Amino acid sequence: MTTSMTDRRAFLKSAALAAGGAALAAQPATAAAGGKRPNKLCFFTKHLQGLSYDDIASLAAEMGVDGVEAPIRPKGHIEPEAVADELPKFVEALKKQGLEITLMTSGINQVSAEQHTEKVLRTAAALGIQRYRMSYYKYDLKQPIWDQLQAVRPLVKDLVQLSDELGIQPVFQNHSGKDYFGATVWDMYSIIRDYRPEQIAFCFDILHATVEGGLAWPLHAALTAGHWGAVYFKDFQWQGRKSETCPLGQGQISPDFAKLLLQRQYAGPISLHLEYLKGDAKDPATLKEFRAAHLRDVKVLSEWMQWG
Repeated sequence: MTTSMTDRRAFLKSAALAAGGAALAAQPATAAAGGKRPNKLCFFTKHLQGLSYDDIASLAAEMGVDGVEAPIRPKGHIEPEAVADELPKFVEALKKQGLEITLMTSGINQVSAEQHTEKVLRTAAALGIQRYRMSYYKYDLKQPIWDQLQAVRPLVKDLVQLSDELGIQPVFQNHSGKDYFGATVWDMYSIIRDYRPEQIAFCFDILHATVEGGLAWPLHAALTAGHWGAVYFKDFQWQGRKSETCPLGQGQISPDFAKLLLQRQYAGPISLHLEYLKGDAKDPATLKEFRAAHLRDVKVLSEWMQWG
């Protein structure tokens, strides 16, 4: 065992003991509701790149979440080529903490050998992973937009068919940007609406919906709500003309989105994203800051969703 790994494990153990009270503060997200929180709560683990599966599971357990949203994609926690060998290890590490991979973030947007589509999805489904976030499609702004949208339809159809056969649900995240499919929401909805929600659904991302739609985000939410497979909470601030992510509750995202979920009695998964966290998670000091941010954002989300 290397010195850095020993230091990291020692930090995680001492942090859990020394800050037991703070850790418990995150857990009432479930406990305060008597174990009846209607939503599975997970968090995106991209910023924990490089940590062991056990370390990620330990941090997730401290947060009081039900599972993780894990990047199983090129340059993610597990490369697609290694899924058959590595994904079972990750799932087992989480199970030891009573956790799951609630959402698998993939590099998949079509059925292809290059993306290892069938191997990745078959392995995930066999391990009990119920849903995966698709990768993006992008427009070529120099070409007719409508024709490109129609060209995506058969790709989605093939992917839905394979996923349906394997028993795993693809979910598509609305993103923001000048050339992203789904940035306007209406374009991808015109495809997704042709299927049952359990066959394919949206990961409705309130940050990107607000960046793109401004005050119109409730319209986009209302349009897609019947096809939500998961929802994302994350926040941002405008820095000039650029959006920069920030801690939940400190930016442009309205708590009214949480109120909308409560009004609609949304009971699906919620994923918390902390994309503003930067630095090497293998560094104990950085990891300590990450941990504090985890607990802070879970607390804000719990207040918004009236979990405690």
